[in-house]
Amino acid sequence: MLRVSHDELLNALLRVLLKLGFTEERGRRCAQLFAGTTCDGIYSHGLNRFPRFVRTIQNGLVDVHAQPKFVQSYGSLERWDGRSGPGNLNAWQSMERAIALARGNGIGCVALANTNHWMRGGTYGWQAADAGVIGICWTNTLPNLPPWGASDPRIGNNPLVIAVPRSAGHVVLDTAMSQFSYGALASSRAKGELLPVDGGFDTRGRLTRDPGEIEKSSRPLPIGYWKGSGLALMLDLLGGILSGGQVTYQIPADPERESRLSQVFLALDPSSMSGKEKTEEIANQVIAHFQSSGHGKGERVRYPGERVLKTRAENMRLGIPVDPSVWEQVQEM
Repeated sequence: MLRVSHDELLNALLRVLLKLGFTEERGRRCAQLFAGTTCDGIYSHGLNRFPRFVRTIQNGLVDVHAQPKFVQSYGSLERWDGRSGPGNLNAWQSMERAIALARGNGIGCVALANTNHWMRGGTYGWQAADAGVIGICWTNTLPNLPPWGASDPRIGNNPLVIAVPRSAGHVVLDTAMSQFSYGALASSRAKGELLPVDGGFDTRGRLTRDPGEIEKSSRPLPIGYWKGSGLALMLDLLGGILSGGQVTYQIPADPERESRLSQVFLALDPSSMSGKEKTEEIANQVIAHFQSSGHGKGERVRYPGERVLKTRAENMRLGIPVDPSVWEQVQEM
């Protein structure tokens, strides 16, 4: 296994971004977001996603110079136009603005239209939690998930993120609407691994754990079957309505042309309600009770985000695992 340090990875990505026209400040932030995602063990949306990100810049889909533009305010809710800028930078700035709104109002919401793929959605949950606020965000996507009972993709595999700050370790749920995201399918296929449980249908309509077969059929299994299908639909509706942007059926179905997405970023400041200490007390009590449950293998039950913290610490200590072929590709850019 090839491992590189966080700084080595960050600097390699920054070098490429500067060549593509990013300013030093924006390039460093963008590189940090990719490096941080990779360090946290979300390889499919970190380094492994970087070459596709570069292609979207080269084909004109992403404008490296574009920054979100304020559109209109509705009290604690604001509409912004992403202007086809880099998706992760647009998302980071939108969550920062939602946090600022929450500081003064208890709640802040930024609805963002015309943006691009935000890479790992959980990044913006961690961002909110690090700022001491509750974060909720989601995005719509291209149509890549069949509604429950259908065979052709009509809804998006829309990631939903919910984050609660906690000194002992933030609780961060980052979930797509399918049992396994397309990034996770690609990662398992590349490793030659089967999924731990059925993740979708093969081309003959049979449930399967083979990630490659699911990619061929384009029929991943929604979480909770019809429930995940319904939730994906509602997230798309809310994203389009609140931002005034596009909904899934209007987004190009080609992953290399996915653009003009709609996203929502919510921040809630618990210090303006029950106070930081009370919030911490509630979170600790809930997690303690949650983890007191028995586990069939004698292991402790993990809360959302706990594995990320462990992986982050390990990768910072030992170096970040990288796919040698992708690493070589980035070094040659």
